[in-house]
Amino acid sequence: MTSPKPHLLLIDDDPNTLASLSRAFRLAGYEATVCDSAVRALDLIRVERFDLIFSDVVMPGKDGISLLEDLKAAGVTTPVVMISGQANVETAVRATRLGAVDFLEKPLSTEKLLVTIENVLRLRHLENENRDLHRRLGRHEIVWSGPAMERLMAQVERVAASESRVAIQGETGTGKELIARSIHQKSARHAGPFVTLNCAAVPAELIESELFGHEKGSFTGAATRHVGKFEQASGGTLFLDEIGDMPLAMQSKLLRVLEEGEIERVGGDKPIPVDARVVVATHRDLEEMVRQGTFRADLFHRVHVFPITLPPLRERPEEIPALAEYFAAQVALQNGWRTRHFSPEAAEMLQRYAWPGNVRELRNVVERVLLLSSAEIIGVGDVSLALPATRGAEPAPAAGSGPLAQRLESFEREVLLAELRRNHHHMTNTARALGLERSHLYKKCQQLGIDLRSERKTD
Repeated sequence: MTSPKPHLLLIDDDPNTLASLSRAFRLAGYEATVCDSAVRALDLIRVERFDLIFSDVVMPGKDGISLLEDLKAAGVTTPVVMISGQANVETAVRATRLGAVDFLEKPLSTEKLLVTIENVLRLRHLENENRDLHRRLGRHEIVWSGPAMERLMAQVERVAASESRVAIQGETGTGKELIARSIHQKSARHAGPFVTLNCAAVPAELIESELFGHEKGSFTGAATRHVGKFEQASGGTLFLDEIGDMPLAMQSKLLRVLEEGEIERVGGDKPIPVDARVVVATHRDLEEMVRQGTFRADLFHRVHVFPITLPPLRERPEEIPALAEYFAAQVALQNGWRTRHFSPEAAEMLQRYAWPGNVRELRNVVERVLLLSSAEIIGVGDVSLALPATRGAEPAPAAGSGPLAQRLESFEREVLLAELRRNHHHMTNTARALGLERSHLYKKCQQLGIDLRSERKTD
């Protein structure tokens, strides 16, 4: 398994400095991009990922300190090393306060530069590992009990030790990504990246670029080179969620990559070897899709090597009390609230509900309970306020009040939201279900004040 080379960005208005440093870095095994102005560097940083940035302080126009301020304001966390031939203590202190990890004086020693790179990247790796550990111990922890999940987790342990491709099946909200992450963490690739792509959330015309990347100028708006998900996942795992929503044309290109082990960026002219384990997931019946001709049979056999089926929450009610307690503790910790618990009667009420949205819906209901109730022990009355009125189904749009036009608009908004959620925010499928043109659906959402980006995050 090979890992991608660390990618460095060098910013300096002196072409000789750029040429000598980039040559030294490439000889040392790094990938180096050069830029002669802070303004152009900001454009690059917005669209491309870098592991470390070197920036001169004194440059015409925007200087290095102003660049640091802009990066901090934009929330960019890439480590920055400042370099200057006119260094003074005041400038160095200011750069450090703005987040620079080091300040080097010109003329630069190649040996010192390489040691700096090694130290900064090692520290960055440790920080990422620490952050990932905290994340996995919280949001990505799998809470389970009962024989069904015991058998499933045994399957996860077995397949994680191999390089086999895995297809995770289950209803929306059952935790398919958590299972994929668990497979990655238990595998020999656990030190590598875990990269995800939701095939249902990416427009058909952009999915190839997202998966394989693109070269600068390959299409309108491609201002710089973009590294795709396959390259990002090199040495680790690529999780393709909702693969059943991948367009047929893209399925044939994915099949070729799985067969050949190499990709070609959009606009590129040479193959690039990739080394990523592919795990897929879907809420759809892929075998039925193959019979209907909407999913390629040859791709199905490539990705469906080891199927894992996640049972819906309604089929494992014995897990609901433990899950509810876990989510309550998690929500309380995130918000700085005191920990509260469910009474046995409240837990039983949760077990009787059908949970059409599965574990994701349970988590949302628990958070709603904690917001609505201030009781130390959460009772049946608190739970009944948070549960939907219609069990196991989408709540019917409320009749509302006010003028007829206002009621119709409210009803129309509820219908649109329900259909969007039913189709997992896939705009083409939603438009088809409602008998609308895709462009008309976008306009209608805008007219009704539906924030599609916010909806995807809360779903």
